[in-house]
Amino acid sequence: MMRMKKMKQWTDDEKKQLKIFLVVNFGMTIIMGFLMGFSSRKGNDVTIFASAQMMYPAAAVILARMLTAGKDKKMPKKFFVTYLITAGLALLLTIGSVFFSSEMCFWAENYVLMLGSILAWIMLLWEKKEVRDDFGLRFGGHNVKQSFLMMLLFLVLYILRLVLASIPDGLGELKAVFIAPETWITVVVLVINFYLSFIAFFGEEYGWRFFLQPMLQSRFGLKGGVILLGVIWGLWHLPLNVFFYSPDTWIYSILLHQITCISFSVFFGYAYGKTGNLWVPIVIHYINNNMAVVLTQSADLGNQVYRWQDILMALVINGIVFMPFLFTKVYKGDKA
Repeated sequence: MMRMKKMKQWTDDEKKQLKIFLVVNFGMTIIMGFLMGFSSRKGNDVTIFASAQMMYPAAAVILARMLTAGKDKKMPKKFFVTYLITAGLALLLTIGSVFFSSEMCFWAENYVLMLGSILAWIMLLWEKKEVRDDFGLRFGGHNVKQSFLMMLLFLVLYILRLVLASIPDGLGELKAVFIAPETWITVVVLVINFYLSFIAFFGEEYGWRFFLQPMLQSRFGLKGGVILLGVIWGLWHLPLNVFFYSPDTWIYSILLHQITCISFSVFFGYAYGKTGNLWVPIVIHYINNNMAVVLTQSADLGNQVYRWQDILMALVINGIVFMPFLFTKVYKGDKA
């Protein structure tokens, strides 16, 4: 007779932190989702909502840690406060975009994120090494070669996914993009730009990978936890699906994000588990979001139109490219 694995119970502090994380992260997403819908109906560009939403997960983790920490608990307060101020300003500008010039607020938010990223780097370097280590923020102590190879592996897989998706229509257009000089100029610019915009990508990965992934894996197993994380991560995009990414085909957009987030959750979790370096999924997330800029020479990701064929293709291609990592050693055993 088979024995059921006993699920680990969360501690009281973990339960409190999880509640705060879910209330803040999803509460802000829902509230701002209504504002996004209102702004969209006014005819405003709602791109600013997407970049602000990336800040919510880490802000929720930071608040959860601060509200449940004892008086003597050391934490990277300088970095955390810098992050919360940056997120707060981005939030205020996003709200302002509903009633004032959305374009002006969008550019103002870009400068806020740039300044916030620069200050965040300074504050991170200012924090004590052991404090950075305790909160998943350490720079050193990792296998640098392995971390770099993980980033390179994702880039190769991303290109493979593009090739597979382009086969039905021929590879001529994709080849033209890769031999164009402006493509590689954009790549160089994006490498530099990472240091000026990392704070938004840190925002998602500190929430999803650093905080929620180990919480779910400790309770639902390594594989079950990372898949559940992908489902939650996908649902978190719902307001963006409806009002930004694809207002005309939002149901398809929701399904597409479920497929993408589950498969990415598997690979991002693999890269994080393999290296123990949170900066790897942060950089990978940055690569993924900005490769569209490289390939299209445009940062506009809104108003896409999807078909059921796109959902089927995404299911097959992501299944081939990313899901096999679910069966690697990283996802074997019981402990995250």
